Amino acid sequence: MCPLVLLRWGGCCSRLLPPPPPGLWSARGGGGGGVRWRRGLFSGFPSAASHWSKVVSEAEKIVGYPTSFMSLRCLLSDELSNIAMQVRKLVGTKHPLLNTASQRSLAEITELIHTAFLVHRGIVNIGELKSCDGLLKDMQFGNKIAVLSGDFLLANACTSLAQLQNTKVVELISSAIGDLVQGIYYDNSNLSEENCLTHDIGISTWKEQIFLSHSALLAKSCQAAMELAKHDAEIQDMAFQYGKNMSMSHKLHSDLQPFIKGKPSDSVAFSLNSAPVVLHQEFLGREAWIKQIREAQSKGNLMDFTKLQEAIKAGKGVTSAIDLCHYHGNRALEALECFPPSEARSALENMVYAVTRFS
Repeated sequence: MCPLVLLRWGGCCSRLLPPPPPGLWSARGGGGGGVRWRRGLFSGFPSAASHWSKVVSEAEKIVGYPTSFMSLRCLLSDELSNIAMQVRKLVGTKHPLLNTASQRSLAEITELIHTAFLVHRGIVNIGELKSCDGLLKDMQFGNKIAVLSGDFLLANACTSLAQLQNTKVVELISSAIGDLVQGIYYDNSNLSEENCLTHDIGISTWKEQIFLSHSALLAKSCQAAMELAKHDAEIQDMAFQYGKNMSMSHKLHSDLQPFIKGKPSDSVAFSLNSAPVVLHQEFLGREAWIKQIREAQSKGNLMDFTKLQEAIKAGKGVTSAIDLCHYHGNRALEALECFPPSEARSALENMVYAVTRFS
């Protein structure tokens, strides 16, 4: 779900609610391993898996419509569809309602760009295919469809972006697209030519690359939302910090799932460039890490992920990744303090809670 419209409400809504409960955790030190927390911030919330859908549902009630495109129910309603079409026609005019219609259009543009890159990532490397994977011409056709579909979505997003008629917003979103391309390049080049070995990158390099491929679009879109609402540079920066740290927490939470979810006997494949693995390698040392990988490989160079998973869980990588997730969650919450208490701000806070809860 894209929180841009909620940010607009959080920054401009005049309906004030009681402030959030006291006792926010605070970070001491800069690194993930040196973070210390006070009780209070993440207590009293259900597990992230069950909480996320509830958080999204409550947020959609605040903005008044499903935020991830239009639901089938809305499309089948003549009245709602007519209103939506009329609002879209306001884009490019000076109608007072444009202050809100620009916010929704920007959120849709952001989701279109994100979806376009997801479609492009579905392209199959023909050179790595085997005869048992299927007919080569079917794979080639699928690649063509993925390229054309992703390009179509991206072209529509760029057209809608130009219709916002705000040069700074166009600059921000365009630079985010450039960051995405660079981030995907890093993702694809991180794997070594040698089977199952990763480059020797530290957590600081990992964070730089994840910002490009996962955080830049949301962070700069949140900043652009504040630009459309005519907020000053300080508020725009806080929105940027929220989007950046929220998405970093989300990525860390996703990377941690194979190590904290399921039974110990469950074998789950995971990325060797995920945060717990990178931190584990950083603590362990490159030579010892390569030795663990070799020990987990079978004769056919197939990876025994269960064995490797147990080795990583026995180290410090998992707990350090959890600390880092909490750290970025706390930074996201701090960024929201510049906005007045409201239902929208509470919804944005709940999104952070949902991706920083592990029990």
